[in-house]
Amino acid sequence: MIVKPTAEGLMASVQAAGKGAGPAPVHLWNPPFCGDLDMQIKRDGTWFYQGTPIGRPGLVKLFSNILKLEGGKYYLVTPVEKVGITVEDAPFVAVDFEVSGKAEAQSLRFETQVGDKVTAGPDHPIRVVRDKATGEPSPYVMVRAGLEALIDRKSFYRLVELGVHRPHAGENWFGLWSGGQFFPIIPSAALT
Repeated sequence: MIVKPTAEGLMASVQAAGKGAGPAPVHLWNPPFCGDLDMQIKRDGTWFYQGTPIGRPGLVKLFSNILKLEGGKYYLVTPVEKVGITVEDAPFVAVDFEVSGKAEAQSLRFETQVGDKVTAGPDHPIRVVRDKATGEPSPYVMVRAGLEALIDRKSFYRLVELGVHRPHAGENWFGLWSGGQFFPIIPSAALT
C-alpha cells in the first residue's frame, strides 16, 4: 500500500525517532522516496505547507533538522521515509552574526532563522553570487552538508564594513577574513 506523505506523518516519524534537539544524522538514513510534499521554503526563509506559512517556530526547527540535499534536490528525511520539498533559493537565512578578533584572526559566527550557529571558515565557507543582469550580490554561508544560508541584507551591509582588500587569484579582491580563511566578495577594480 502506498501512503501519501503528509507533514503530520513526517513530524510523527521524527518525534518517534527522538529527534528535534539538533540536526538529525540524515546522512546515515537512506529510506525509500515517498513522493513530494507540498512544502516550500521561500527566499526569505519562511516555510510554507500547502500554500500557508508554518507559524510555529518549533515545527519549522523540527523540519529543518531533517533537511537533506541530495543530487541537487531537497528532502525531509526520517529513518523510514524521504519526501521532496521545494526550496526557492537557500534553505536557511543568516539573520545575524557576531565578530571576534581582527584581520586574519577574525571569526564571523552566523545565526540562522532556525537557530543554527556556524563560524565561517574552511568547513563553512562564504560565497557571493552576483546577478548577471543587475550585478546585485547574493551572499551565502555553508551551514551543513551542502545546506547554505542566504546572508540577509542588514548582515551583509555589516559584513561589508569589515571587508579588506588583498591579493587573491592573481588580482586584488575585496573580501572577508574568518576562521583563518579569506573569502573574496568582488574584485577591487570593480569597486571603482
